[in-house]
Amino acid sequence: MIYDALYGRQSIEKKDSISVESQLEYCRYETHGNPYIEYADRGFSGKDTNRPDFERMMNDIRAGKIKRVIVYKLDRISRSILDFANMMETFQKHNVEFVSSTEKFDTSTPIGRAMLNICIVFAQLERETIQKRVTDAYYARSKRGFFMGGPAPYGYRLKETAIDGIRTSMYEEVPEESEQVKLIYSLYANAQNSLGDILRYLNEHGIKKLRGAPWSRAKISDMLRNPVYVQTDIDVYNFLKSQGAEITNPVSDFTNGNACYLYKTRDNSYQGRKFNHLENKEVVLAPHKGIIPSETWLACRVRCLNNRQSAQTCKAKNSWLVGKVKCGNCGYAVTVKKAKTKWGRYFVCSQAGSHGNCTGTGSTIYADVFEAYMEKAIREKLSEFEKLSDEKERQAIPKIAKNKIRLTQIEEEISSLLEKVVNANPTLMRYINEKIDDLDKEHNTLQEEIISLTYQQTENNLGQITDHVAKWDTLSTEDKQAVTDTLIKVIKVADGKAEITWKI
Repeated sequence: MIYDALYGRQSIEKKDSISVESQLEYCRYETHGNPYIEYADRGFSGKDTNRPDFERMMNDIRAGKIKRVIVYKLDRISRSILDFANMMETFQKHNVEFVSSTEKFDTSTPIGRAMLNICIVFAQLERETIQKRVTDAYYARSKRGFFMGGPAPYGYRLKETAIDGIRTSMYEEVPEESEQVKLIYSLYANAQNSLGDILRYLNEHGIKKLRGAPWSRAKISDMLRNPVYVQTDIDVYNFLKSQGAEITNPVSDFTNGNACYLYKTRDNSYQGRKFNHLENKEVVLAPHKGIIPSETWLACRVRCLNNRQSAQTCKAKNSWLVGKVKCGNCGYAVTVKKAKTKWGRYFVCSQAGSHGNCTGTGSTIYADVFEAYMEKAIREKLSEFEKLSDEKERQAIPKIAKNKIRLTQIEEEISSLLEKVVNANPTLMRYINEKIDDLDKEHNTLQEEIISLTYQQTENNLGQITDHVAKWDTLSTEDKQAVTDTLIKVIKVADGKAEITWKI
């Protein structure tokens, strides 16, 4: 027996949408007493044909059971031009007619087929318009800091809040979890610790993850990249900007320590789970406060950005100078080698020997002797500085932050003015030049003040470092390495000479 196929679809149950039962009732009238089979898909979109009863109907058509397909309205069966074209090709191949009970299409005539194709174009246009409205609404809400779904990151839980009078959710710190997050950041901020070292530390000390799967390198790495933890400031703003991120909030908002939401671009705007790259990502200040200081987060983020473990990570225990010493002949790192001799340890160019292209540093560098030489050099350098008072430090830090924010604003203003030069008339050009000159003078003044304040702050930090150097023999290798990293940029050794480049 040959049947009519009655097909109904409803994507979401709404009061103002026609139910599947009502659709099929309209279709029954078109059968005029012929036998029929009903097919109904509830809760499925018309954007594609991945629907169980639609597939069942198409299989019956291929089996020769169906002579006519009847729907309430065209968009009930498809809203995709490509899917509709494929469907009609199957209909024609099996001599199946298509009827829309409310639109009265007759596919047996050329004009009927043409009108059908025109209508399917508008059906797809309507679907894409709806999608765009949803995307635009989502994008607008995300730019205002609304919670856009998904589980709360480790260290936070969700709590209800309101933004501009609209109910939403925000993150709230979970102390038991956040303490673990802070520990992980503090460990990774030390260049000596790799992800593997952190994982071993957590396991050896019985620090178990309180939620979800156990600790893994991937989970720890994602955590260290995520800006949802950072207490933002001008340095974070500049870092995000330098990495190509599109920052919604003005630089003046980066003063209160709020964390960030990271989203993909407007075309696919959801909170990203992968934080490796920031280019073309949307950054929005979140309503919650960060839990990781900016300097710690940036130190970890820069290490993650390089996507490699520093050479000094695995070898720092051999000497507190490893990672700072370079060969003066080839520029490559100088590492520590152990030997069963009187001196025990030696500094050797990593490119020297049968596998490298360097002849070496030109002389034997005994590690103990060189470390003693560098300790003396550090003491002599520190003797040039005097310690600042705590009051000067308290005054310097907020002033530096304020000046940095203004510097960034000036740079953005200058860039905006330069963009207008192309279409500027003589009068506007004169104004632009004068404005840029004024901004440039202010920029230079602020830079000089930052340098002066930074120098004062460095002096204060050096005073604290001096306390460490005074008890140098009691310091751990890690503490000695931290002091060295603060003071020295690089040490080049060649032919019995050491050239030290200081950071101070």
